[in-house]
Amino acid sequence: MKYLCLIYSDEKLLHSLPESPRDGECLDYFQSVQQSGRMLAAEPLEPVATATTVRMRGGKLSITDGPFAETKEQLAGFYLIEARDLNEALQIAGGIPAARVGSVEVRPVRQLQLED
Repeated sequence: MKYLCLIYSDEKLLHSLPESPRDGECLDYFQSVQQSGRMLAAEPLEPVATATTVRMRGGKLSITDGPFAETKEQLAGFYLIEARDLNEALQIAGGIPAARVGSVEVRPVRQLQLED
């Protein structure tokens, strides 16, 4: 089953705390999950200030600079993994270096249901 691990952290603290992960450590962990055959995709994101939010309401497109919502922690990156079950996905998520200074939300990927 596919799981999306959404990595959240306070951008101001992400790289400034003593326990903050460095890019090399993140790359090493990515490669270890990739070598296990469970990695489908992973990417870090640019700072939230670079975000643009798009909405379509009543047939009209609305574009707003900035993130979808103002929050204490921002989306910093993601891992898309293949895992046996939620327990295995949680173990992988727990090893993500950024989990030490932020949080990782693990969500199953839903398959779209085609109508007959």
